[in-house]
Amino acid sequence: MLRRVTATRYIEPLRSGGSVPGVVEADDLGTYVVKFTGAAQGRKALVAEVIVGELARELGLRVPELVLAHFDPAIAAGEPHQEVRDLLDASAGLNLGMDYLSGGADFTPEVANAFPVGSEEAGRVVWLDALTVNVDRTVHSSNLMVWPTFGIAPARLWLIDHGAALVFHHRWGASPPQKAYDFRHHALGHHAPDVRAADAELAPKVTRELLRDVVARVPEAWLTCEAGFDTPDAVRDAYVGYLHARVRASREWLPTDFPTREELAAENAARAARTERGRPDWLKRVPDLHGKPPAEQDWSAHLG
Repeated sequence: MLRRVTATRYIEPLRSGGSVPGVVEADDLGTYVVKFTGAAQGRKALVAEVIVGELARELGLRVPELVLAHFDPAIAAGEPHQEVRDLLDASAGLNLGMDYLSGGADFTPEVANAFPVGSEEAGRVVWLDALTVNVDRTVHSSNLMVWPTFGIAPARLWLIDHGAALVFHHRWGASPPQKAYDFRHHALGHHAPDVRAADAELAPKVTRELLRDVVARVPEAWLTCEAGFDTPDAVRDAYVGYLHARVRASREWLPTDFPTREELAAENAARAARTERGRPDWLKRVPDLHGKPPAEQDWSAHLG
C-alpha cells in the first residue's frame, strides 16, 4: 500500500499543467507535489497516476515515490488566487502526492539532444506507455524529468504525470485490449527504442498477481460510483482484466515505426507550412513566436 502523510505547509501552486498541483511539506518532513481530487481532470486521473506509476516502479523504471496525502485547505488560507483556493477547498481529505524532485530539469527537446538515453531504457518506457495507453508523453510534452542535476550523483531519467494514461477507463468497453495507438511522436522515439527487447523482458512480469497488487494501492473512495460497476472491487477487477488481456496481445500493439530526428523535423516543418497556408493574409504578417524566448525589451529611453 502507499504510505500516508499529512500536509503541514502549503508552499505554492504549479501552473505548468492543467490540473494545477501544489507543492507542500508534510509531517514526515518530505516535500511533495500534490495532485488534488478537486481538479477538473477528476479522480480517474489520480487512479491512472497510481496504477501506471506503481506498475512502472514494479517493472524497474524510475518514478518518484507516490504517497496518499491528507490535505486540509486551512493550511493554504493565504493563497491569493481565487481559482486556486476554490480547487483547494474542493480537495479536503485524501489526495495524491509525488516526491518533489528538487532542481529537476524537464526533458525538453533541447535537453533530449544532449542527455544520453540508451535504446534499452527508451524501449522500456515506450513499452510501458503502449501497454497503459499513455498518450501524453510526446516530444512536445514529455512528462519526463532529468534528476539530480547538481552533479552529486549521476543524472537519471524519471517518469512523471500519468494522469492521461488508461484512456480506456473513460469509456469502458469502447477500446479492445489489442488496439494499437500512434506512438511515432513519443518523446523517446528518436532514441532508437528497442521495444521488442522490452516486450520480451517485461511482458512475462505483468501477471494477474502483479496487477492485482498494483490496483489494490488505489484508495477505495476513488473507485466508488463508477458507472456500470456495483462495487470498487468490480472496478479493480476490470483494470486487472483489461491490462492483463492487453499485455497478452502485445504483438498486435507493439509500436516499432519511429521517425528519425530529421524525419520528425521535416514533418513539423510541413505541418507549420500547412498552417501558414491556411492563415488569412493579415495573419501571415504576424510573426510566429511559438516556442521562442521572449525578446528583451530596452527600457532605457523611459528611465532617463
